[in-house]
Amino acid sequence: MSSKLEERMSIAGPAGSLELLVTRAEDPVALAVICHPHPLHGGTMTNKVVHTLMRSARDAGANVVRFNFRGVGRSDGEHDEGKGEIDDCLAVIEWARRELPAPALWVMGFSFGGYVAAAAANRLDSPPQKLVLVAPSVERLPFPELLPLSTPATVMMGEADDVVASASVFGLLEGRDDVVVVRFADTGHFFHGRLPELKDAVEQALT
Repeated sequence: MSSKLEERMSIAGPAGSLELLVTRAEDPVALAVICHPHPLHGGTMTNKVVHTLMRSARDAGANVVRFNFRGVGRSDGEHDEGKGEIDDCLAVIEWARRELPAPALWVMGFSFGGYVAAAAANRLDSPPQKLVLVAPSVERLPFPELLPLSTPATVMMGEADDVVASASVFGLLEGRDDVVVVRFADTGHFFHGRLPELKDAVEQALT
C-alpha cells in the first residue's frame, strides 16, 4: 500500500511546538508513531532507519507519524536527556489518536528513540498493540527500569552494532516472555546495506 499524502505540520507540545511528518493511508488498520535517534548525535525524524520504519508501517496499512523531539529541526525547546522526550512522544500519540483515529496503535523507535518509545508505551493508559524497537539504547538510558514492558515488543538488533552494545541488548532482552529479539548478522547500528531486510522484518512483526 502506498501513501496517499505526506504532510509536514506542527502541533502544540509540552515545550512548545513539535514538528511532524504525517503519512496517511486509505482505510488505516493502525496508527504508527515513530521516535528518532539521539538529538545530540544528529538524530532526526528523517533518519534513514526511521524512514524505513515509516515505510514498513505505511505498507502494512497504517497512518504514520514521525516527529522531531524538542530542540530538533523546527521543534521548540531543548534536549532533556530522555525525560522530556517521553512527554513529547506522549503528546504526539494523544494528538494522533484524536486526529488520525485507527483500530490499533503501533509505537516504534530507533536507538535513543527505542528507549523513548518503550517508556512512553509504559505510561499509556491503553498500551499499544505493537511495540517495535530497533537497536534500543539499554546502557546509557535506564531501559532496565522499564521491564517488564507494558506490551510485548519486537527488537531488531545488529550483531555488529558499533553504537549500542549488542551483547547488552541480548543479555537484557533475549529469553524474556515479553520480548522477541530478531538478530541481524554482520550488521551495524545504522543497518548499512541491510535496510530492505529490516523493512521486511518489521513488516512481518507488524502483520
